[in-house]
Amino acid sequence: MFSFSPLVSYLLSPLLLLLLLSIFGVELAAATTTKIGNGYRLISIEESPNGGLVGHLQVKQKNHIYGPDIPHLQLYVKHETENRLRVHITDAEKQRWEVPYNLLPREQPPSLKQTIGRSRKNPITASEYAGSELIFSYTTDPFGFAVKRRSDSQTLFNSSSDQSDPYGEMVFKDQYLEISTTLPSDASLYGLGENTQPHGIKLYPNDPYTLYTTDVSAINLNTDLYGSHPVYMDLRNVGGEAYAHAVLLLNSNGMDVFYRGSSLTYKVIGGVFDFYFFSGPTPLAVVDQYTAFIGRPAPMPYWALGFHQCRWGYHNLSVVEDVVENYRKAKIPLDVIWNDDDHMDGHKDFTLNPKNYPRPKLLAFLEKIHSQGMKYIVIIDPGIGVNSTYGVYQRGLANDAFIKYEGKPYLAQVWPGAVNFPDFLNPKTVEWWGDEIRRFHELVPVDGLWIDMNEASNFCSGLCTIPEGKICPNGTGPGWICCLDCKNITKTRWDDPPYKINASGLEVPVGYKTIATSAYHYNGVLEYDAHSLYGFSQSIATHKALLGLEGKRPFILSRSTFVGSGHYAAHWTGDNQGTWENLKYSISTMLNFGLFGVPMVGSDICGFYPQPTEELCNRWIELGAFYPFSRDHANYYSPRQELYQWETVAKSARNALGMRYKLLPYLYTLNYEAHINGAPIARPLFFSFPNFTKGYGLSTQFLLGSSLMVSPVLEQGKSEVKALFPPGTWYSLFDMTQAIVSKEGHYLSLDAPLHVINVHLYQNTIIPMQQGGMISKEARMTPFSLIVTFPMGATKGEAKGKLFLDDDELPEMKLGNGYSTYIEFYATVSQGMVKVWSEVQEGKFALEKGWIIEKVTVLGLKGIGGAFAMEVDGNQVVDTSNVEFSATEHKYTEKLEEGGDKRKNVMVDIKGLELPLGKKFAMSWKMGIKG
Repeated sequence: MFSFSPLVSYLLSPLLLLLLLSIFGVELAAATTTKIGNGYRLISIEESPNGGLVGHLQVKQKNHIYGPDIPHLQLYVKHETENRLRVHITDAEKQRWEVPYNLLPREQPPSLKQTIGRSRKNPITASEYAGSELIFSYTTDPFGFAVKRRSDSQTLFNSSSDQSDPYGEMVFKDQYLEISTTLPSDASLYGLGENTQPHGIKLYPNDPYTLYTTDVSAINLNTDLYGSHPVYMDLRNVGGEAYAHAVLLLNSNGMDVFYRGSSLTYKVIGGVFDFYFFSGPTPLAVVDQYTAFIGRPAPMPYWALGFHQCRWGYHNLSVVEDVVENYRKAKIPLDVIWNDDDHMDGHKDFTLNPKNYPRPKLLAFLEKIHSQGMKYIVIIDPGIGVNSTYGVYQRGLANDAFIKYEGKPYLAQVWPGAVNFPDFLNPKTVEWWGDEIRRFHELVPVDGLWIDMNEASNFCSGLCTIPEGKICPNGTGPGWICCLDCKNITKTRWDDPPYKINASGLEVPVGYKTIATSAYHYNGVLEYDAHSLYGFSQSIATHKALLGLEGKRPFILSRSTFVGSGHYAAHWTGDNQGTWENLKYSISTMLNFGLFGVPMVGSDICGFYPQPTEELCNRWIELGAFYPFSRDHANYYSPRQELYQWETVAKSARNALGMRYKLLPYLYTLNYEAHINGAPIARPLFFSFPNFTKGYGLSTQFLLGSSLMVSPVLEQGKSEVKALFPPGTWYSLFDMTQAIVSKEGHYLSLDAPLHVINVHLYQNTIIPMQQGGMISKEARMTPFSLIVTFPMGATKGEAKGKLFLDDDELPEMKLGNGYSTYIEFYATVSQGMVKVWSEVQEGKFALEKGWIIEKVTVLGLKGIGGAFAMEVDGNQVVDTSNVEFSATEHKYTEKLEEGGDKRKNVMVDIKGLELPLGKKFAMSWKMGIKG
């Protein structure tokens, strides 16, 4: 759903916003170059009892720009793991706001005042503090620090400055913190979201990067959007070798980050400096280390990887029933049907509209779709309607569950009209919220929850009261116009901080269209500090509630996110537009969230508003079928855009989603890998090809897992696509006889008529597939096939793959519980023999399900010979009379380069197999040579 801001943004965007940004540009440019203060000097440093370093910093020369300097700071440095270094700087005399340790569990730094006026028991004289992979060094006057990687001696971060630098020394005031680092100009940076990046996934010098959770439509470029992720990955190529690391500033306050290409400066309006450095050195290792710290991505139920349909404007239950039936008639796969707030009584959370969604009929509908394996999800907004007859509100008041302003629940306006916002930092609120979800689930057995508007979004600003003598809202006109009586709040430094971050791309007040920043949470925590944690804390409370319902694996979709949100929730990229530009931008945002540890992500397919063209919707479902989270969603005011509305789109959907449903075991295994080691489901090409520098800025293609490359059409009127192929052999997934042999790595134009999406599988890979179906429950029980890829014509090679299977309703996704199986597949070609085999861990679950492999397809062989042999569980299979071999000659999408191998290479199909997936198998045969 959207609020006031998408329409306002739509009217402003993009030209007017760019014009306004250019007006503010003078001030922004000044902000990037002004030097404030002379920094701090390190006056003592010693070992701390827990193995780190503790230092005392003293300001060199005070000034009052953006407020007085904090005179004494405590420095704490610790190598927390072999590949993670923490550098924490705070006020040495007073406790400061930090991201709560119960929300994001981590080590506590030493207590304050350890460093002032006490004897030095373990003074440090060396200026380096080395761990196994990262080295911390410092200078004393002015204080600066650097972080190096031991293995390649690269300086990853260096906060010292000199006169020629466009930034100054470290600044630490109550409401203004500044620190910078030099960067090599050829470093490629990624992250710092959430925003829509017009230049692609790589951070672009001098683009604004503001982090402050805001309900601003995703069509706005270079603007702080729904989430705050103050982390970046830095990828460098040194002498042909790639090295990656990441830097996290764990801080929830609003901030501007200025990236100039050769340096990066943070300007933060509160909190502390709490830096974490992750050494890598590969992109995958970086995300592994990062998610080990912030929380591994949540396991998803199997059905969540199916296709989802939603719309704001399904006015009654019969419309929803028609949508499900029309998908069935069109033979387009569908797993989950959603309701925006149409099911609610007067837009109130946890209610049903008795007229349009009568409970008996809704329950009958749910019983029907649940019996087929389909699921149902509804929206929940955080604002609770102020209404004396509304039980949810009354119970919330009784539990003191709401955010306060001057002793009363803070009043705002969202869809129900006047609302109060739950305070998810309050343990009692979390209990009350869980109880309301339990009550609602008893009313309607939903299968997941969609938490929206949780930046938090407010249709009004300031201090508001309910107007006397008029109905608000009155039911006419758009529901996002403020109708409360409101006055601006500017009397506190929290509402009007001395430094203005570039909020909403226009330096709007930090309390604009959200909760007043001088409102307060549990224990007096200011909204000013906790603002960007709102969606994160709601995700945690909602996850806890769903987990407690039936002990099933929760599914939550959240619009607002923070560091660690992926541990609890999936994300969609918010209110996008049905345009070709937004189609393209969706790839960069999706890839960014993989870096942020939120791998279950996707954009509204065909655009949220306004209506897409038929051609655009064709291309969008072709791309969207390969988003990790694949959902069509549209706005109340847009015409209907379900995939069956156009026959051409239905055809493209059957093609692309048909392949997605065959790939579900592969996607589910990627979900398992994400949960175990953080690996993004959708990832940039440089994850698999880090030394291939042409791929560093590539934002129009992506990988699913390590080896499946998606190359969509992103421009109007095109029937071909220019795709970059890293070196090696690539096989078309839709026609595996088609191959591309890329010697050095180059672009190639591929045919892409209206119904075609180009997807290619890389060499040295084994992927499991099934036969697909109209719903994941069906597709999951079909026989398996394995696709094995070798480099074209290889006489020696190896391939690997894996498969994870489990009872996807169990909360935990792991081995060892008796309800899961993990299989590793291997294949080699060597000395004229081809071998394919598996290693099985805990095969009992797969055997009980009766899953079998019926077919193995091997790509890139020189030929096929005889001497076929097969064994299962180490026992020779004597009767192989049902096994059929066939060979099909490979075709080349381009001519082989001069001197290339002109011999005929083949795809070999081995059919008629009945290999139990839960037992290890091995098969081998002579390759033979075809002239």
